[in-house]
Amino acid sequence: MIKAVIIEDESLVARELQSKISAVAGDVEVQALLPSLKTARRWFMQNAEPDLLFMDIQLGDGVSFELLEHFHLSCPIIFTTAYDEYAIRAFKVNGIDYLLKPIDEGELEKAISKCRALSEKSKPAPPDLQELLQMLAGSGSREPLYKEKFIVHIRHQWVPVNTDDIACFFKDAIHYLYTYKGNRYVLDFTTLEDIEELLDPRKFFRANRQSIVNIDAIETVTLHENQKLTLRLKKPLTLEIDISREKAPGFKRWFDR
Repeated sequence: MIKAVIIEDESLVARELQSKISAVAGDVEVQALLPSLKTARRWFMQNAEPDLLFMDIQLGDGVSFELLEHFHLSCPIIFTTAYDEYAIRAFKVNGIDYLLKPIDEGELEKAISKCRALSEKSKPAPPDLQELLQMLAGSGSREPLYKEKFIVHIRHQWVPVNTDDIACFFKDAIHYLYTYKGNRYVLDFTTLEDIEELLDPRKFFRANRQSIVNIDAIETVTLHENQKLTLRLKKPLTLEIDISREKAPGFKRWFDR
């Protein structure tokens, strides 16, 4: 089975592509639909690269080529793009193909077959990222911006808390953040997913449904017989955070770097 990932910021387009992939290539399993550059960066930080990658070029929060700079992916890539053929002729390098939107099933099948053949022979070479970035992103890529501070409410006042001072975020009945000093503050966010989107995935890890942890806040990691993990945070915090067996490999890759 070939494991694939789709990076596409239009949900209807992403689901339609997934359906077409299932129709023309029964041996391709789509593992994830990633709607933004930030989401994709977080996913690749916590998971092994797929066998095949479908990438829209221009996402709502940046250019998808930036992922290739940060993660040095070696899997075959198929760009799904609205750019015309003249603008993307440079994509025709080893390991890269492209499909013009709306995507034709016949062209999709040919592109997957090409990538399947490349994978069977050897790992494809990485693209000339600088050429691609200069062509479609002007002066090149920029580091995405993440939230620098969170506003909390204390006795009818707004008080800023620097993100670097936050040890973890925790969901109980409501959402809290904990600082390294052990202070707990209430947040106005609706979900942890909303918070996660604002954080640098190199520093913050979504440990489970209830918590997001800062890498610098972890004191010890305990491995249990069932392959689950328990994180103990640095004092004065007394929090322990559990990580499931399924998420443990992704956490190890994120933590051990």
